[in-house]
Amino acid sequence: MSDLRLAYGGGRIDRAGASRSDPEWVTAQLATPASRVLPLWRDRCLVAADRSPVRLTVAAATELLAAADGPVLLGLDGPTALFAADLSAHPEADAVRLAGATAAVDVRALVGTLDAAEAATQAYARGMLQWHRSHRHCGSCGAATTPRDGGHVRACTGPGCGRLHFPRIEPAIIVLVESAPDRCLLARHAGADEGGYSLLAGFVEVGESLEDAVRREMAEEAGVTVGAVRYQGSQAWPFPAGLMVGFRATAATEEIRVDGVELLEARWFTRAELRQRRDAGLPLGRVDAIDHHLFESWLAEGH
Repeated sequence: MSDLRLAYGGGRIDRAGASRSDPEWVTAQLATPASRVLPLWRDRCLVAADRSPVRLTVAAATELLAAADGPVLLGLDGPTALFAADLSAHPEADAVRLAGATAAVDVRALVGTLDAAEAATQAYARGMLQWHRSHRHCGSCGAATTPRDGGHVRACTGPGCGRLHFPRIEPAIIVLVESAPDRCLLARHAGADEGGYSLLAGFVEVGESLEDAVRREMAEEAGVTVGAVRYQGSQAWPFPAGLMVGFRATAATEEIRVDGVELLEARWFTRAELRQRRDAGLPLGRVDAIDHHLFESWLAEGH
C-alpha cells in the first residue's frame, strides 16, 4: 500500500525552494500579470458556481490582493507562479465578492469533485495560510513576526532575538490492529455516536519513533500489546498541519482495557461484521482519509 495515492497527495506544484528565498524573484513573480492567485477565507475554498475553486490572474486580482493578508508563494504550476491569498480578516460576503466567487466551501467537501492535484494544492494553501494566522508572534520573546522567503518563513522582529519560524507538521499514527482469526480492533472515541467505531490513532510524541508511538497508543488507549508493526502509507492532512502515517500491527494480547477518556469502548470485529456495517451504510472511515483505505485493503484480503 506504500505507493497508494491518497487524497491531498500527488500535488504537481514545484515549491520553488531554490528561488523563494530571493525577495526580488518573488516580487517579480507577484508583478507578473499572468501569475495566479488562489484566494481562501477562514480555511475554506472560494468556489465558482460550478464548485470549482477560484483562481485569478494577478492582473484581475488587484483589489483582492490589496485586501488580503499575504500573499504566500505556493510555487510554480508549470511556468506560472501560484500564490495563496487569505481573506479571513473580512466578512464572508466580502471575501466571496472580492474573489468573484459564489461560496466558501471546505476542501474536504470537494474531494469527490476535484482532481488529485487540485485537492492537494487547496489543502497545501489551507495549511500555509492557517500557519501564518497562528504564528504572528514569536514563541520565544513575544515580538511580532514578519513573513519572508515567499511566506515559507516568519522572522522575529524583536531586538536581540531574530528567531526564524518555519511551518511544522504534526505527525500522527493510525493503526489497524489485527488478530487471528480474521479480526481487527475498532474503538468508539469520546464524542462519537453510539456504534460509531473507528481505527485507533494518536500523535507521535517527542523522542518516539513511529513504531514506538503505535505500541504506546495501543497500550495506553486499549490495553492491547502489539508485536509486528508494518508501514502501509502516509497522507498529508493539513487540517491544520497533520501528517497521517498508516500502519498495520499484529496483536500480541487480545484483552481490551479502554482508558475511558479518549476511548469509551473497543472491541474486535470480523471481516464479515465490517462488511455488514458497510452494506448497512455505516462508513468505514472518511472516504478522503487513509483509514478508509486501511479498512478496504484489509477487507479485500479476506476474499
